[in-house]
Amino acid sequence: MAEFFGAMKEKRSRRVEVQDMEASAFRAMLHFIYTDTVPELDPQVEQVATMAQHLLAGADRYGLERLKLICESKLSHGITVETAATTLALAEQHNCSQLKAKCIEFIVSTTAVLDAVLATEGYKHLEASCPLVLADLLKSARGRNLKRS
Repeated sequence: MAEFFGAMKEKRSRRVEVQDMEASAFRAMLHFIYTDTVPELDPQVEQVATMAQHLLAGADRYGLERLKLICESKLSHGITVETAATTLALAEQHNCSQLKAKCIEFIVSTTAVLDAVLATEGYKHLEASCPLVLADLLKSARGRNLKRS
């Protein structure tokens, strides 16, 4: 709100440059603002998880709570080995406690899943960007007494 309606230069300018956000995600966010729909998150669209991740970050940045909840829900129902760690980092960074819990539950569901997630690039990102969340993972894994599957 401050960016568009406050005393910042964006209020006086005819052009606003939005940084740190994919153009496609920004278009989808604007579409949501005007129509209250997010067709980019329909199941048929490829790369739904990536778009939902970008939209969640944008929704949090611009205070669009309903869009944030939609993205959280979409991400919660589509957690995979490849997306689990990056989604967990995103959940931690944007205060999405239910999404964080779902990611942790998925990651520690079995030893095989845990090992597969630990081998992803997303896990390396999680380690670097949110090292404190690793303690939550360890507690959950210990609490589940992971079994080989």
